[in-house]
Amino acid sequence: MTRAGRIAFALVSLALVAGIGYYSYDFWAPQAQQKQVKKGKGKRFAPAGGEQVEAVPVLSIDARTAEVPVYLDGVGTARALNTVTVRPQVDGKLISISFREGEEVPKGHILAKIDPTIYQAQYDQALAKKAQDEATLANAKLDLERYIRLAQTNAVNKQQLDATRAQVAQLEAQVRSDQAAIDNAQAILSYTDIVAPIAGRTGIRMVDEGNIVRTSDANGLVVITEIRPISVFFNLPQQDLQELNRGMAEGTLPIEALTPDGRPLDKGKVLVLDNQVDQTTGTVKLKAEFPNSKLQLWPGQFVNVRLLIDTLRQVIVVPTAAVQRGPNGNFVYVIKDDETATLRPITVTQQDDQQAVIETGLQAGEMVVTTGFGRLAEGTWVATSSAEGAGQIGGKKDAPTKGKGKGKNQVAGDSKTATP
Repeated sequence: MTRAGRIAFALVSLALVAGIGYYSYDFWAPQAQQKQVKKGKGKRFAPAGGEQVEAVPVLSIDARTAEVPVYLDGVGTARALNTVTVRPQVDGKLISISFREGEEVPKGHILAKIDPTIYQAQYDQALAKKAQDEATLANAKLDLERYIRLAQTNAVNKQQLDATRAQVAQLEAQVRSDQAAIDNAQAILSYTDIVAPIAGRTGIRMVDEGNIVRTSDANGLVVITEIRPISVFFNLPQQDLQELNRGMAEGTLPIEALTPDGRPLDKGKVLVLDNQVDQTTGTVKLKAEFPNSKLQLWPGQFVNVRLLIDTLRQVIVVPTAAVQRGPNGNFVYVIKDDETATLRPITVTQQDDQQAVIETGLQAGEMVVTTGFGRLAEGTWVATSSAEGAGQIGGKKDAPTKGKGKGKNQVAGDSKTATP
């Protein structure tokens, strides 16, 4: 073979090898890239049509079964369990005050003292009057005994005997009257010590030492409030009456007091469901009692309350972020085994800002998308990451609630919207 022939053969061989290499790459490269995408790498692959498609990165979580407590929400006002305005029961000069403003006082504690001089004198006078009448009675009884002995020998007139007997009865009645006067004077004297009628916390003192106080004073001396325990009054819609009556019949309804940002303040129980509905507001009033051991609640304070009314057993729950709302209702994106997303219509029984209870459309263990909806459509390839691993889902979930526009049987949409 000539030199020119050898060169031509080499060129033909190189062209043939290059063609085989090109067609081999065109066949095997898309399949390798597609496998990488299915593993969640997010790389591009070339399908049969030759167009390159990128897997959409999303966060996902499995639907699960749980027992979900159902709450009724309301806003209440804390009130002291008992409130007493301490007023003087006798007139006089206030000679001492024995409490500090804002301190806890036990029942019977002496709060202040009124000058007892006049009332002590009246008491002593009543004692003296009784002693005088008792002496007169004793002498009349002796006369009666003499007249009885003399009457047996007809030495005394029977009329005189009867008069002496009547005098003794009269004096006995007078002694009893004297004792009643003593008791009255003693009670009035005791009123010079102003005592706490209940255990509680004192407020701001209304009268200073040295002033003349009277029973007709409107403001009194001080106000005592019993705040441990404390009561909370709140209203709920009349539509919840059936559930409330059933819960009250079954036992004590537990209730929580919450801060404005939802943190628990105290736990208590419902005591009373009012016996009538307020026709002006269409609500019914309830009274709850809280231990208030750490004084978290204060009389007059507005407080959010959450009443446990029911518990849903073994229901399907997903994060609220997974629930989307479209023209045809609520739906979620479910990730199938082949790493593609499919749109699934669902029925939501109730939800809050953290989790939603799914009545139909999902099964436990199915994976739903929680973040990354913008580029999703039916059949879209996805690269998934765990929502829990990403820190999106964590901590204890608050249970679905009622009373703020999301009733137990009311379907509520999420703030996010999407078109399926």
